[in-house]
Amino acid sequence: MIRILSFCLLVLSQSAAAQTLLVLGDSLSAGYQMAIEKSWPSLLEPKVVSVSPINRVINASISGDTSGNSLDRLPALLEQHSPDWVLIELGANDGLRGFPPKQIRNNLAKLITLSQESGANVAIMQIQIPPNYGQRYSKAFADIYPSLSKEMQIPLIPFFMEKVVLTEGWMMSDGLHPKEIAQPWIAEFMAEQLLPHLNKQG
Repeated sequence: MIRILSFCLLVLSQSAAAQTLLVLGDSLSAGYQMAIEKSWPSLLEPKVVSVSPINRVINASISGDTSGNSLDRLPALLEQHSPDWVLIELGANDGLRGFPPKQIRNNLAKLITLSQESGANVAIMQIQIPPNYGQRYSKAFADIYPSLSKEMQIPLIPFFMEKVVLTEGWMMSDGLHPKEIAQPWIAEFMAEQLLPHLNKQG
C-alpha cells in the first residue's frame, strides 16, 4: 500500500512539473514541403524532455503566417494548450512584404504580452531578411528583435538560418527555406539555445 502511494505521489509530482512549449512560427518552423514529424520542432521534443521541465513541444507554425495572422489565432492556441513557454518565430513574411517595422514591432509586442498574460514564459527569435530590401529597412527590421527582448525582458534566440544558408545543400531551390536534411541540425541548435532558459525558469 505504501509502495502504491509513493508511486502515485511520484507520478503526480512529475505531472505537476511537466511543461509545454508552444512554437508559434511560419514556414521556417512549419516543416515547409515536408512531413510535420520531420520539422525541427518535432525533432526538438526528444532533445529537451529528459533534460528540462518540458515534456511536450507543440508546433503551431503555419507557412505564410505574418505576425498579424498569428495574433489573430494566438488566443485560441493559448486557451487550448495552456503552454508554459511560447517561442515566437515570426516576422519574415512581414519583412518580405515590406510591412512597416513599427507595425511588425507592435504585433510582436502584442503576441508577447498575450502569452505572458496567459502565464507563459516567452522567447523570441531574431529574424533577418535579405539585404536587397535596402540597408535602412533591413536594419530597422533586424533591430526590432533585440529591442523587444530588452524592453520586455525575454530571451532573444539567434536566427538559425544564418548557419543554414551558408551550408551547401541545406537550402531549397527558392533560396528561402531549409531542406529536410537541415532539420536535425536546427533542432540541435535550438535545444542548445533554449535549454538554459527552460531550465532557469523550470
